Amino acid sequence: MYAVISLSNQQFKVQKDQVFLAQKSDKPVGTEFDAQILLTAQENKINIGSPTVSGAKVTLKVLENVRGEKIDGFKYKRRKNYHRQWGHRQDLQKFQVTNLSF
Repeated sequence: MYAVISLSNQQFKVQKDQVFLAQKSDKPVGTEFDAQILLTAQENKINIGSPTVSGAKVTLKVLENVRGEKIDGFKYKRRKNYHRQWGHRQDLQKFQVTNLSF
C-alpha cells in the first residue's frame, strides 16, 4: 500500500511510517499537515487522480530542518589566470508519514 504525493513541486512515493527529505517549506518543526495525493495503490488496485485523488488522506509530520551535502563548483580558464570556486548546501526538511488512508 503506497501513495504518490506532491510536495514542494516534487513527487514522492510514500508508505506509512516512512521518513524522507524534501525541499524546505514554510511549515515549522512539529506540525502535521495533509499533502496532495496524485495516486494511490493497494495490492492490485490503482487509483489515479485527475489531478488529485478525492477521499484519500496522507498526513505528514515535519521532524527537523537539515542541510544537504555540500556541492562544490569550479570554473577555470587556462592561461588567463582565471579561476573561481564556490560551494552550496540546500536547505531541506525531514518528513514522516504518520497516516495513510484511502
